[in-house]
Amino acid sequence: MSTVDVRATAAPVRARDAGAVLERLRGRAPLVQCLTNLVVTGFTANALLAVGASPAMVDEADEASELARAADALLVNVGTPSEASAAAMRAAAHAAHAVGTPWVLDPVAVGPLTFRTRLATDLLTKGPTVVRGNPSEVLSLAGAVGSARGVDSATDSASALSAAFELAARESTTVAISGAVDYVTDGHSVIEIGTGHPLMTRVTGVGCVLGALVAACCAVEESPLLAASAATAVLTVAAEVAVESSAGPGSFAVGLLDALYSLDAEILDKHLAARAR
Repeated sequence: MSTVDVRATAAPVRARDAGAVLERLRGRAPLVQCLTNLVVTGFTANALLAVGASPAMVDEADEASELARAADALLVNVGTPSEASAAAMRAAAHAAHAVGTPWVLDPVAVGPLTFRTRLATDLLTKGPTVVRGNPSEVLSLAGAVGSARGVDSATDSASALSAAFELAARESTTVAISGAVDYVTDGHSVIEIGTGHPLMTRVTGVGCVLGALVAACCAVEESPLLAASAATAVLTVAAEVAVESSAGPGSFAVGLLDALYSLDAEILDKHLAARAR
């Protein structure tokens, strides 16, 4: 299927769906185990707390495997991998898959870098509920060719949609692509989210936070397609709210946490409806 064909089937995320997922998240406060990169650990934990989830940053192999069986959801982010952290990621992903804990794979900077690409490819065999990445990361994991520089993508999200669609269908997973426009697909349906702001790319870890929010939403929503779409809407709308009172990246980062904390269904509806017009 061509990129144009897949895009033609895309439907906008519905505010009422995103709001319902957010309400359940706050009501249940799911425990989200995060094996994430060293650059973003604190920011990710604070974002999860702000939105109403409970973060657990446990990354020692034996403990990671134990907690993956007990947690409500798991995030595996390969941003700063080492032999020790890779072992913990594999153990946690295997345990999560074995007991049915929903888990999210964030294949940071795969493609140009060999070690993490092998790791992410191996983790993909352990049945992630959602794969979340930028266009180049998704293309690389799908076996296509992307254009990346470190963790940044030089490929438009729409250009990766066909590969994401095929990857989701092949691996029986859901793939979320981040970009100026975000897409989420399970290999059958496509959801499009058009909210967000360029300042999101000027703060380290915003994409990594999205992976954690997707995991949190997977803990309270059975449909990975809806969970990933809701998480994307929550973060991108919060970014639009934060920008309103931000002078630059520093105040935006703080404002994003505040916006996640205060976000509600009315704000979601206002921003998503504005983009739909």
